[in-house]
Amino acid sequence: MKEASHAMKKANYSVQIVLVGVLTGALAGLVVTLYNALVVMAEEFSMGYYTFFAEHPYFIPLLFVALILGSVVVGGVLRFLPMIRGSGFAQTEGAAQGLLRFKWYRELTGMFAASLFVVFMGLSAGAEGPSLMIGGACGDGMSMALGRNPVVRRYQITGGACAGLAVALNAPLTGIIYAYEEAHKRFTPEVFVCSFTSVAAALVVRNLLRPLMGLSVGAFLVDFSFPADGGLSFLPYVLLAAAASALLGVAFYFFLFLLRRLFARLTFFKGLGKYAIPFVLAGAAGLVTVWVMGGGVELIEGLGSLSEHTMSVFGAPLWASLLIILLLKFLVTAVNAGADLPCCASIPMMAMGAICGKLFSLLFVRWGMPAELSDVLVIVCMVTFFATVVKAPMTGIIMSVEMTWNFTFLLPAVLGVAIGYLASSLFRMEPLYEQLLEEIVEERNAHAKHVVVRVRVTKAVGSEVREIAWPVSALATEVVRGGKTLLPTGRTEFEEGDIVTVEGMPEDVQEFYFVLGETVGEIEPEKEATS
Repeated sequence: MKEASHAMKKANYSVQIVLVGVLTGALAGLVVTLYNALVVMAEEFSMGYYTFFAEHPYFIPLLFVALILGSVVVGGVLRFLPMIRGSGFAQTEGAAQGLLRFKWYRELTGMFAASLFVVFMGLSAGAEGPSLMIGGACGDGMSMALGRNPVVRRYQITGGACAGLAVALNAPLTGIIYAYEEAHKRFTPEVFVCSFTSVAAALVVRNLLRPLMGLSVGAFLVDFSFPADGGLSFLPYVLLAAAASALLGVAFYFFLFLLRRLFARLTFFKGLGKYAIPFVLAGAAGLVTVWVMGGGVELIEGLGSLSEHTMSVFGAPLWASLLIILLLKFLVTAVNAGADLPCCASIPMMAMGAICGKLFSLLFVRWGMPAELSDVLVIVCMVTFFATVVKAPMTGIIMSVEMTWNFTFLLPAVLGVAIGYLASSLFRMEPLYEQLLEEIVEERNAHAKHVVVRVRVTKAVGSEVREIAWPVSALATEVVRGGKTLLPTGRTEFEEGDIVTVEGMPEDVQEFYFVLGETVGEIEPEKEATS
Protein backbone atom coordinates (compact mmCIF):
# COMPACT_ATOMS: atom_id res chain seq x y z
CA MET A 1 0.00 0.00 0.00
CA LYS A 2 2.84 2.33 0.90
CA GLU A 3 4.64 1.56 -2.38
CA ALA A 4 1.46 2.22 -4.38
CA SER A 5 1.00 5.54 -2.61
CA HIS A 6 4.61 6.47 -3.34
CA ALA A 7 4.20 5.55 -7.03
CA MET A 8 1.03 7.63 -7.27
CA LYS A 9 2.73 10.60 -5.66
CA LYS A 10 5.67 10.29 -8.05
CA ALA A 11 3.34 10.09 -11.06
CA ASN A 12 1.44 13.19 -9.92
CA TYR A 13 4.75 14.97 -9.45
CA SER A 14 5.81 14.10 -13.02
CA VAL A 15 2.48 15.27 -14.46
CA GLN A 16 2.84 18.48 -12.48
CA ILE A 17 6.29 19.13 -14.00
CA VAL A 18 4.99 18.44 -17.53
CA LEU A 19 1.97 20.74 -17.21
CA VAL A 20 3.88 23.57 -15.60
CA GLY A 21 6.61 23.05 -18.22
CA VAL A 22 4.15 23.51 -21.07
CA LEU A 23 2.71 26.66 -19.50
CA THR A 24 6.21 27.98 -18.80
CA GLY A 25 7.29 27.32 -22.39
CA ALA A 26 4.22 29.04 -23.81
CA LEU A 27 4.79 32.13 -21.67
CA ALA A 28 8.53 32.20 -22.34
CA GLY A 29 7.91 31.71 -26.07
CA LEU A 30 5.55 34.68 -26.15
CA VAL A 31 7.72 37.07 -24.14
CA VAL A 32 11.09 36.09 -25.65
CA THR A 33 9.76 36.14 -29.23
CA LEU A 34 8.48 39.67 -28.64
CA TYR A 35 11.80 40.62 -27.06
CA ASN A 36 13.86 39.30 -29.97
CA ALA A 37 11.63 41.04 -32.50
CA LEU A 38 12.22 44.33 -30.68
CA VAL A 39 15.97 43.61 -30.57
CA VAL A 40 16.03 43.20 -34.37
CA MET A 41 14.21 46.53 -34.74
CA ALA A 42 16.56 48.22 -32.26
CA GLU A 43 19.65 46.93 -34.10
CA GLU A 44 18.35 48.14 -37.46
CA PHE A 45 17.39 51.53 -36.04
CA SER A 46 20.74 52.02 -34.28
CA MET A 47 22.67 51.12 -37.44
CA GLY A 48 20.56 53.64 -39.32
CA TYR A 49 21.21 56.58 -37.03
CA TYR A 50 24.91 55.72 -36.64
CA THR A 51 25.17 55.83 -40.44
CA PHE A 52 23.46 59.22 -40.37
CA PHE A 53 25.93 60.59 -37.80
CA ALA A 54 28.89 59.22 -39.78
CA GLU A 55 27.60 61.04 -42.88
CA HIS A 56 26.83 64.25 -40.94
CA PRO A 57 29.80 64.63 -38.55
CA TYR A 58 28.69 68.01 -37.19
CA PHE A 59 25.91 66.17 -35.28
CA ILE A 60 28.34 63.70 -33.64
CA PRO A 61 28.58 65.66 -30.33
CA LEU A 62 24.83 65.11 -29.88
CA LEU A 63 25.41 61.35 -30.22
CA PHE A 64 27.97 61.29 -27.43
CA VAL A 65 25.78 63.42 -25.17
CA ALA A 66 22.98 60.88 -25.69
CA LEU A 67 25.38 58.00 -24.99
CA ILE A 68 26.57 59.53 -21.73
CA LEU A 69 23.00 60.18 -20.60
CA GLY A 70 22.11 56.62 -21.59
CA SER A 71 24.98 55.26 -19.49
CA VAL A 72 23.64 57.15 -16.46
CA VAL A 73 20.19 55.64 -17.01
CA VAL A 74 21.55 52.09 -17.30
CA GLY A 75 23.89 52.58 -14.34
CA GLY A 76 20.96 53.77 -12.21
CA VAL A 77 18.88 50.74 -13.17
CA LEU A 78 21.74 48.34 -12.35
CA ARG A 79 22.19 49.99 -8.99
CA PHE A 80 18.61 49.08 -8.02
CA LEU A 81 18.49 45.76 -9.91
CA PRO A 82 21.92 44.17 -9.46
CA MET A 83 20.69 40.74 -10.57
CA ILE A 84 20.40 41.91 -14.19
CA ARG A 85 24.07 42.87 -14.46
CA GLY A 86 25.96 40.99 -17.14
CA SER A 87 24.62 38.51 -19.66
CA GLY A 88 22.07 36.75 -17.48
CA PHE A 89 23.67 33.32 -17.95
CA ALA A 90 25.43 33.25 -14.58
CA GLN A 91 22.45 34.53 -12.59
CA THR A 92 20.04 32.09 -14.23
CA GLU A 93 22.38 29.15 -13.64
CA GLY A 94 22.69 30.22 -10.02
CA ALA A 95 18.90 30.35 -9.61
CA ALA A 96 18.48 26.94 -11.27
CA GLN A 97 21.15 25.39 -9.03
CA GLY A 98 19.75 26.98 -5.89
CA LEU A 99 22.69 29.32 -5.35
CA LEU A 100 20.73 32.50 -6.03
CA ARG A 101 17.13 33.56 -5.74
CA PHE A 102 15.06 35.28 -8.42
CA LYS A 103 12.47 37.98 -7.95
CA TRP A 104 11.00 37.12 -11.31
CA TYR A 105 8.96 40.26 -12.03
CA ARG A 106 11.97 42.50 -11.34
CA GLU A 107 14.43 40.38 -13.31
CA LEU A 108 12.05 39.95 -16.25
CA THR A 109 11.06 43.58 -16.71
CA GLY A 110 14.49 44.94 -15.76
CA MET A 111 16.50 42.72 -18.13
CA PHE A 112 13.93 43.15 -20.91
CA ALA A 113 14.07 46.94 -20.81
CA ALA A 114 17.74 47.49 -19.91
CA SER A 115 19.24 45.05 -22.44
CA LEU A 116 16.94 46.34 -25.19
CA PHE A 117 18.04 49.89 -24.40
CA VAL A 118 21.71 48.84 -24.59
CA VAL A 119 21.13 47.38 -28.06
CA PHE A 120 19.25 50.52 -29.11
CA MET A 121 22.23 52.65 -28.08
CA GLY A 122 24.44 50.69 -30.49
CA LEU A 123 26.59 48.58 -28.17
CA SER A 124 28.02 45.15 -29.02
CA ALA A 125 25.26 43.24 -27.29
CA GLY A 126 23.78 39.81 -27.93
CA ALA A 127 20.17 38.91 -27.15
CA GLU A 128 20.66 35.25 -26.24
CA GLY A 129 21.73 35.79 -22.60
CA PRO A 130 18.90 38.19 -21.77
CA SER A 131 16.50 35.85 -23.62
CA LEU A 132 17.64 33.00 -21.39
CA MET A 133 17.22 35.06 -18.22
CA ILE A 134 13.81 36.36 -19.32
CA GLY A 135 12.74 32.77 -19.99
CA GLY A 136 14.02 31.68 -16.58
CA ALA A 137 12.08 34.51 -14.94
CA CYS A 138 8.95 33.38 -16.82
CA GLY A 139 9.44 29.89 -15.38
CA ASP A 140 9.85 31.27 -11.87
CA GLY A 141 6.79 33.49 -12.24
CA MET A 142 4.61 30.71 -13.64
CA SER A 143 5.58 28.35 -10.82
CA MET A 144 4.81 30.96 -8.18
CA ALA A 145 1.50 31.87 -9.83
CA LEU A 146 0.47 28.21 -9.72
CA GLY A 147 1.65 27.80 -6.13
CA ARG A 148 4.36 25.26 -6.89
CA ASN A 149 6.96 24.42 -4.24
CA PRO A 150 10.55 25.75 -4.41
CA VAL A 151 11.87 22.48 -5.85
CA VAL A 152 9.51 22.58 -8.84
CA ARG A 153 10.20 26.30 -9.18
CA ARG A 154 13.89 25.61 -9.71
CA TYR A 155 13.11 23.04 -12.39
CA GLN A 156 10.88 25.56 -14.13
CA ILE A 157 13.53 28.25 -14.00
CA THR A 158 15.65 25.74 -15.90
CA GLY A 159 12.83 24.96 -18.33
CA GLY A 160 12.11 28.63 -18.95
CA ALA A 161 15.81 29.38 -19.47
CA CYS A 162 16.12 26.53 -21.98
CA ALA A 163 13.03 27.82 -23.77
CA GLY A 164 14.38 31.37 -23.88
CA LEU A 165 17.69 30.25 -25.38
CA ALA A 166 15.96 27.96 -27.88
CA VAL A 167 13.64 30.75 -29.02
CA ALA A 168 16.47 33.27 -29.37
CA LEU A 169 18.51 30.95 -31.61
CA ASN A 170 15.74 28.73 -33.05
CA ALA A 171 17.80 25.90 -31.60
CA PRO A 172 15.76 23.36 -29.58
CA LEU A 173 18.59 20.91 -28.95
CA THR A 174 20.88 23.73 -27.82
CA GLY A 175 18.26 24.75 -25.29
CA ILE A 176 17.91 21.20 -23.95
CA ILE A 177 21.68 20.55 -23.86
CA TYR A 178 22.11 23.79 -21.91
CA ALA A 179 20.11 22.26 -19.05
CA TYR A 180 22.61 19.43 -18.64
CA GLU A 181 25.91 21.03 -19.56
CA GLU A 182 25.45 24.42 -17.90
CA ALA A 183 22.40 24.82 -15.67
CA HIS A 184 22.48 21.59 -13.62
CA LYS A 185 25.60 19.78 -14.91
CA ARG A 186 23.82 16.45 -14.43
CA PHE A 187 21.13 14.37 -16.11
CA THR A 188 17.91 13.56 -14.29
CA PRO A 189 14.43 12.71 -15.61
CA GLU A 190 13.07 15.90 -14.04
CA VAL A 191 15.62 18.09 -15.81
CA PHE A 192 14.88 16.39 -19.13
CA VAL A 193 11.11 16.66 -18.79
CA CYS A 194 11.09 20.31 -17.73
CA SER A 195 13.54 21.35 -20.46
CA PHE A 196 11.93 19.29 -23.24
CA THR A 197 8.34 20.34 -22.57
CA SER A 198 9.23 24.00 -22.10
CA VAL A 199 11.35 24.15 -25.27
CA ALA A 200 8.72 22.38 -27.36
CA ALA A 201 5.92 24.68 -26.22
CA ALA A 202 8.07 27.80 -26.63
CA LEU A 203 9.10 26.95 -30.20
CA VAL A 204 5.49 26.30 -31.21
CA VAL A 205 4.59 29.79 -29.98
CA ARG A 206 7.69 31.29 -31.64
CA ASN A 207 6.97 29.72 -35.02
CA LEU A 208 3.37 30.92 -34.89
CA LEU A 209 4.27 34.50 -33.97
CA ARG A 210 7.36 35.30 -36.06
CA PRO A 211 5.61 35.13 -39.47
CA LEU A 212 3.00 37.55 -38.13
CA MET A 213 5.86 39.93 -37.26
CA GLY A 214 7.43 39.64 -40.70
CA LEU A 215 10.39 37.62 -39.40
CA SER A 216 11.81 34.36 -40.75
CA VAL A 217 11.29 31.08 -38.94
CA GLY A 218 14.20 28.99 -40.26
CA ALA A 219 17.94 28.80 -39.57
CA PHE A 220 20.00 31.95 -39.08
CA LEU A 221 23.10 31.21 -41.13
CA VAL A 222 21.62 30.47 -44.57
CA ASP A 223 24.35 32.14 -46.65
CA PHE A 224 26.92 29.41 -46.03
CA SER A 225 27.83 26.64 -48.44
CA PHE A 226 29.39 23.40 -47.22
CA PRO A 227 30.94 20.76 -49.50
CA ALA A 228 30.16 17.12 -48.82
CA ASP A 229 33.72 16.24 -47.80
CA GLY A 230 36.85 18.32 -47.41
CA GLY A 231 39.12 15.27 -47.25
CA LEU A 232 42.09 14.63 -44.98
CA SER A 233 44.13 17.35 -46.72
CA PHE A 234 41.74 19.91 -45.20
CA LEU A 235 42.43 18.90 -41.59
CA PRO A 236 45.82 20.69 -41.27
CA TYR A 237 44.09 23.94 -42.22
CA VAL A 238 41.45 23.24 -39.57
CA LEU A 239 44.05 22.59 -36.90
CA LEU A 240 46.01 25.78 -37.65
CA ALA A 241 42.95 28.05 -37.80
CA ALA A 242 41.35 26.45 -34.70
CA ALA A 243 44.58 26.88 -32.72
CA ALA A 244 44.68 30.58 -33.64
CA SER A 245 41.00 31.02 -32.73
CA ALA A 246 41.57 29.24 -29.40
CA LEU A 247 44.49 31.52 -28.52
CA LEU A 248 42.36 34.54 -29.40
CA GLY A 249 39.71 33.17 -27.05
CA VAL A 250 42.28 32.77 -24.28
CA ALA A 251 43.38 36.38 -24.76
CA PHE A 252 39.75 37.55 -24.65
CA TYR A 253 39.07 35.62 -21.43
CA PHE A 254 41.98 37.09 -19.49
CA PHE A 255 41.44 40.57 -20.92
CA LEU A 256 37.79 40.44 -19.83
CA PHE A 257 38.63 39.57 -16.23
CA LEU A 258 41.41 42.17 -16.16
CA LEU A 259 38.81 44.76 -17.17
CA ARG A 260 36.40 43.49 -14.51
CA ARG A 261 39.04 44.10 -11.83
CA LEU A 262 39.75 47.56 -13.21
CA PHE A 263 36.07 48.53 -13.42
CA ALA A 264 35.51 47.33 -9.83
CA ARG A 265 37.92 50.04 -8.68
CA LEU A 266 36.12 52.86 -10.52
CA THR A 267 33.84 54.67 -8.10
CA PHE A 268 33.59 58.18 -9.54
CA PHE A 269 30.11 59.74 -9.74
CA LYS A 270 28.88 57.25 -7.11
CA GLY A 271 29.94 54.30 -9.27
CA LEU A 272 27.80 55.41 -12.23
CA GLY A 273 30.63 57.09 -14.08
CA LYS A 274 32.26 53.83 -15.12
CA TYR A 275 29.30 52.96 -17.35
CA ALA A 276 30.07 55.94 -19.57
CA ILE A 277 33.28 54.21 -20.73
CA PRO A 278 31.65 51.32 -22.66
CA PHE A 279 28.97 53.62 -24.06
CA VAL A 280 31.42 56.20 -25.37
CA LEU A 281 33.76 53.52 -26.69
CA ALA A 282 30.88 51.79 -28.48
CA GLY A 283 29.87 55.13 -30.01
CA ALA A 284 33.35 55.70 -31.39
CA ALA A 285 33.56 52.13 -32.75
CA GLY A 286 30.10 52.39 -34.32
CA LEU A 287 31.12 55.50 -36.20
CA VAL A 288 34.08 53.58 -37.65
CA THR A 289 31.92 50.65 -38.79
CA VAL A 290 28.38 49.56 -37.94
CA TRP A 291 29.49 45.91 -38.18
CA VAL A 292 30.80 46.23 -34.62
CA MET A 293 27.32 46.94 -33.30
CA GLY A 294 24.67 44.48 -32.12
CA GLY A 295 25.09 40.82 -31.32
CA GLY A 296 26.83 39.74 -34.48
CA VAL A 297 24.43 37.31 -36.19
CA GLU A 298 24.25 39.57 -39.26
CA LEU A 299 28.03 39.95 -39.13
CA ILE A 300 28.46 36.16 -39.17
CA GLU A 301 25.93 35.88 -42.00
CA GLY A 302 27.93 38.44 -43.97
CA LEU A 303 30.97 36.17 -43.86
CA GLY A 304 29.22 33.39 -45.81
CA SER A 305 30.27 32.77 -49.39
CA LEU A 306 26.67 33.21 -50.59
CA SER A 307 26.27 36.55 -48.81
CA GLU A 308 25.95 39.81 -50.72
CA HIS A 309 27.19 41.93 -47.81
CA THR A 310 30.34 43.98 -48.24
CA MET A 311 32.45 44.85 -45.22
CA SER A 312 34.77 47.54 -46.42
CA VAL A 313 36.00 49.92 -43.71
CA PHE A 314 37.25 53.26 -45.10
CA GLY A 315 37.73 51.59 -48.50
CA ALA A 316 40.30 49.11 -47.13
CA PRO A 317 40.65 45.63 -48.69
CA LEU A 318 38.58 42.83 -47.21
CA TRP A 319 41.34 41.34 -45.02
CA ALA A 320 42.20 44.75 -43.52
CA SER A 321 38.53 45.61 -42.97
CA LEU A 322 37.94 42.28 -41.21
CA LEU A 323 40.98 42.83 -39.01
CA ILE A 324 39.70 46.28 -37.98
CA ILE A 325 36.24 44.87 -37.21
CA LEU A 326 37.76 42.00 -35.22
CA LEU A 327 39.93 44.29 -33.08
CA LEU A 328 37.05 46.70 -32.40
CA LYS A 329 34.60 43.88 -31.65
CA PHE A 330 37.14 42.29 -29.32
CA LEU A 331 37.65 45.57 -27.44
CA VAL A 332 34.05 46.77 -27.11
CA THR A 333 32.68 43.32 -26.20
CA ALA A 334 35.28 42.82 -23.47
CA VAL A 335 34.65 46.32 -22.09
CA ASN A 336 30.87 45.73 -22.04
CA ALA A 337 31.31 42.46 -20.14
CA GLY A 338 33.94 44.00 -17.87
CA ALA A 339 31.55 46.79 -16.90
CA ASP A 340 28.72 44.26 -16.28
CA LEU A 341 26.30 45.86 -18.73
CA PRO A 342 23.04 43.92 -19.23
CA CYS A 343 23.97 42.29 -22.53
CA CYS A 344 25.36 38.95 -23.66
CA ALA A 345 28.79 38.27 -25.13
CA SER A 346 28.14 34.77 -26.49
CA ILE A 347 27.13 35.67 -30.04
CA PRO A 348 29.71 38.51 -30.18
CA MET A 349 32.32 35.91 -29.17
CA MET A 350 31.13 33.58 -31.92
CA ALA A 351 31.31 36.50 -34.36
CA MET A 352 34.94 37.12 -33.38
CA GLY A 353 35.75 33.47 -33.97
CA ALA A 354 33.97 33.58 -37.32
CA ILE A 355 36.01 36.61 -38.44
CA CYS A 356 39.17 34.79 -37.38
CA GLY A 357 38.11 31.85 -39.55
CA LYS A 358 37.39 34.13 -42.52
CA LEU A 359 40.81 35.78 -42.25
CA PHE A 360 42.57 32.40 -42.21
CA SER A 361 40.45 31.15 -45.10
CA LEU A 362 41.62 34.13 -47.20
CA LEU A 363 45.20 33.20 -46.36
CA PHE A 364 44.79 29.46 -46.87
CA VAL A 365 43.10 29.88 -50.26
CA ARG A 366 46.32 31.56 -51.41
CA TRP A 367 48.22 28.56 -50.05
CA GLY A 368 46.15 26.16 -52.11
CA MET A 369 43.08 25.37 -49.97
CA PRO A 370 39.93 24.97 -52.14
CA ALA A 371 37.83 28.14 -51.85
CA GLU A 372 34.63 26.14 -51.28
CA LEU A 373 35.98 25.06 -47.87
CA SER A 374 36.16 28.64 -46.58
CA ASP A 375 32.72 28.57 -44.97
CA VAL A 376 33.61 25.41 -43.03
CA LEU A 377 36.64 27.17 -41.59
CA VAL A 378 34.48 30.12 -40.51
CA ILE A 379 32.10 27.85 -38.56
CA VAL A 380 34.93 25.81 -37.04
CA CYS A 381 36.69 28.90 -35.69
CA MET A 382 33.36 30.25 -34.46
CA VAL A 383 32.66 27.24 -32.25
CA THR A 384 36.32 26.97 -31.22
CA PHE A 385 36.35 30.50 -29.81
CA PHE A 386 33.07 29.87 -27.96
CA ALA A 387 34.22 26.52 -26.52
CA THR A 388 37.53 28.02 -25.38
CA VAL A 389 35.95 30.81 -23.36
CA VAL A 390 32.72 29.20 -22.14
CA LYS A 391 34.02 25.60 -21.89
CA ALA A 392 30.68 24.21 -23.07
CA PRO A 393 31.76 22.02 -26.00
CA MET A 394 28.48 20.19 -26.61
CA THR A 395 26.47 23.42 -26.50
CA GLY A 396 28.85 25.04 -29.00
CA ILE A 397 28.77 22.14 -31.46
CA ILE A 398 25.00 21.66 -31.32
CA MET A 399 24.43 25.43 -31.57
CA SER A 400 26.52 25.70 -34.74
CA VAL A 401 24.67 22.78 -36.34
CA GLU A 402 21.26 24.22 -35.51
CA MET A 403 22.19 27.72 -36.68
CA THR A 404 23.13 26.32 -40.11
CA TRP A 405 21.03 23.12 -40.23
CA ASN A 406 23.99 21.36 -41.78
CA PHE A 407 26.00 18.41 -40.47
CA THR A 408 28.77 18.12 -43.05
CA PHE A 409 31.27 20.16 -41.02
CA LEU A 410 30.71 18.16 -37.82
CA LEU A 411 34.12 16.41 -37.72
CA PRO A 412 36.12 19.64 -38.26
CA ALA A 413 33.93 21.36 -35.65
CA VAL A 414 34.61 18.60 -33.11
CA LEU A 415 38.35 18.92 -33.76
CA GLY A 416 38.16 22.68 -33.31
CA VAL A 417 36.23 22.38 -30.06
CA ALA A 418 38.73 19.82 -28.77
CA ILE A 419 41.59 22.24 -29.49
CA GLY A 420 39.71 25.06 -27.78
CA TYR A 421 39.01 22.95 -24.73
CA LEU A 422 42.63 21.84 -24.57
CA ALA A 423 43.83 25.46 -24.80
CA SER A 424 41.52 26.56 -21.97
CA SER A 425 42.74 23.68 -19.82
CA LEU A 426 46.41 24.43 -20.51
CA PHE A 427 45.87 28.05 -19.46
CA ARG A 428 43.84 26.90 -16.40
CA MET A 429 40.73 28.79 -17.41
CA GLU A 430 37.51 28.24 -15.49
CA PRO A 431 34.26 28.20 -17.50
CA LEU A 432 33.31 31.84 -18.04
CA TYR A 433 29.82 31.76 -16.58
CA GLU A 434 30.85 29.58 -13.63
CA GLN A 435 33.52 32.13 -12.76
CA LEU A 436 31.02 34.98 -13.01
CA LEU A 437 28.54 33.03 -10.87
CA GLU A 438 31.18 32.51 -8.18
CA GLU A 439 31.76 36.27 -8.04
CA ILE A 440 28.02 36.94 -7.68
CA VAL A 441 27.61 34.32 -4.93
CA GLU A 442 30.60 35.67 -2.99
CA GLU A 443 29.16 39.16 -3.16
CA ARG A 444 25.75 37.93 -1.95
CA ASN A 445 27.22 35.78 0.84
CA ALA A 446 28.97 38.82 2.29
CA HIS A 447 25.55 39.97 3.56
CA ALA A 448 23.83 36.62 4.26
CA LYS A 449 23.23 34.70 7.50
CA HIS A 450 25.02 31.42 8.24
CA VAL A 451 22.58 28.59 8.98
CA VAL A 452 23.29 25.06 10.29
CA VAL A 453 20.52 22.46 10.33
CA ARG A 454 20.35 18.68 10.93
CA VAL A 455 18.00 16.59 8.77
CA ARG A 456 16.90 12.95 9.23
CA VAL A 457 16.84 11.25 5.81
CA THR A 458 13.39 9.88 4.93
CA LYS A 459 12.79 11.14 1.36
CA ALA A 460 16.26 11.00 -0.18
CA VAL A 461 16.88 7.33 0.56
CA GLY A 462 18.99 5.79 -2.22
CA SER A 463 19.88 9.17 -3.72
CA GLU A 464 23.43 10.46 -4.02
CA VAL A 465 24.37 13.88 -2.64
CA ARG A 466 24.88 15.27 -6.15
CA GLU A 467 21.37 14.18 -7.20
CA ILE A 468 19.55 16.21 -4.54
CA ALA A 469 17.90 19.53 -5.46
CA TRP A 470 19.45 21.30 -2.46
CA PRO A 471 18.10 24.69 -1.35
CA VAL A 472 19.89 27.94 -2.00
CA SER A 473 23.57 27.84 -0.90
CA ALA A 474 23.17 24.49 0.94
CA LEU A 475 26.17 22.25 1.56
CA ALA A 476 26.04 18.83 3.22
CA THR A 477 28.99 18.80 5.60
CA GLU A 478 28.44 15.68 7.71
CA VAL A 479 26.47 12.43 7.72
CA VAL A 480 25.90 10.42 10.92
CA ARG A 481 25.06 6.76 10.17
CA GLY A 482 24.76 4.15 12.89
CA GLY A 483 26.78 6.21 15.33
CA LYS A 484 29.60 6.78 12.81
CA THR A 485 30.38 10.15 11.26
CA LEU A 486 31.00 10.35 7.50
CA LEU A 487 32.28 13.23 5.39
CA PRO A 488 29.96 13.25 2.34
CA THR A 489 31.09 13.56 -1.27
CA GLY A 490 29.00 13.99 -4.37
CA ARG A 491 28.69 10.20 -4.71
CA THR A 492 27.69 9.52 -1.09
CA GLU A 493 24.39 7.61 -1.14
CA PHE A 494 21.87 8.33 1.60
CA GLU A 495 20.33 5.57 3.69
CA GLU A 496 17.17 5.54 5.79
CA GLY A 497 17.74 7.25 9.13
CA ASP A 498 20.95 9.09 8.20
CA ILE A 499 21.37 12.39 10.04
CA VAL A 500 22.74 14.98 7.63
CA THR A 501 24.22 18.27 8.78
CA VAL A 502 23.57 20.98 6.20
CA GLU A 503 25.09 24.45 6.22
CA GLY A 504 24.20 27.43 4.07
CA MET A 505 23.85 31.18 3.78
CA PRO A 506 20.29 31.59 2.46
CA GLU A 507 18.45 34.84 1.85
CA ASP A 508 15.21 33.15 3.00
CA VAL A 509 15.75 30.85 6.01
CA GLN A 510 12.18 29.51 6.03
CA GLU A 511 12.46 28.47 2.37
CA PHE A 512 15.80 26.84 3.19
CA TYR A 513 14.12 24.62 5.80
CA PHE A 514 11.12 23.92 3.55
CA VAL A 515 13.21 22.71 0.60
CA LEU A 516 15.30 20.48 2.88
CA GLY A 517 12.08 18.96 4.22
CA GLU A 518 10.76 18.37 0.71
CA THR A 519 13.95 16.87 -0.74
CA VAL A 520 15.80 15.17 2.14
CA GLY A 521 13.55 14.43 5.08
CA GLU A 522 12.54 15.56 8.57
CA ILE A 523 14.17 18.61 10.15
CA GLU A 524 15.65 17.71 13.51
CA PRO A 525 14.68 20.04 16.39
CA GLU A 526 18.34 20.92 17.03
CA LYS A 527 19.11 23.70 14.59
CA GLU A 528 21.31 26.68 14.92
CA ALA A 529 21.53 30.04 13.18
CA THR A 530 24.45 32.33 13.63
CA SER A 531 25.43 35.63 12.09
